[in-house]
Amino acid sequence: MSSELGKTLIVAGILLVAIGLLLTFGVKLNFIGKLPGDIRIERENFSFFFPLGTCLLASLLLSLIIWIFKR
Repeated sequence: MSSELGKTLIVAGILLVAIGLLLTFGVKLNFIGKLPGDIRIERENFSFFFPLGTCLLASLLLSLIIWIFKR
């Protein structure tokens, strides 16, 4: 069990480092927050944003990567 947890933590760490490098060195991810399904409500004195489509895409990608590493 601890072996699987260790592998999962390593994969998570590598993903975090990769995302951090992409964001640090200026890769523009213009589609984040603008996907279909992202909820944005803007009023005069109120703003609400819930990135539902972006969360679903991120979940799908992470699930796929973890599935590949577990195989």
